[in-house]
Amino acid sequence: MSLKKDKEKVLGEVFDDERVKSFLNYKAPAGVSTDFHLLEKAYRGMNIDNFATFLNFFKDAGHDLNATNPEGQTLIAVASQHGHGEEYVKALKAAGAK
Repeated sequence: MSLKKDKEKVLGEVFDDERVKSFLNYKAPAGVSTDFHLLEKAYRGMNIDNFATFLNFFKDAGHDLNATNPEGQTLIAVASQHGHGEEYVKALKAAGAK
C-alpha cells in the first residue's frame, strides 16, 4: 500500500500586494525576534520579486532589516550561506540592510 500526498505543491503561486503584505502578520516563536521571523518567512516563502516587494512593505511598517536570529545572525548572514540566497542578499542590501 502506498501513501498518497493529500496536497499537491503549488508552483508559480501568484502573490498580489495583499498576499505579500500578509507575511507581516506572522507571530514569532518565543525567543525569536519578530522582525527576523517575518524576514525569514518571506525569504523562505517568496520568489525574489515578491521578496523585494515585501521588503518595501516591511520597511514602511517600521520593521528592522538588520534584526537577528537567536544565534545573532542577520538574514543577510543566513541567506549568504545558501546557494540560492545571492539575489535575496542583493535585495536586502538594496533595501538598506547591512
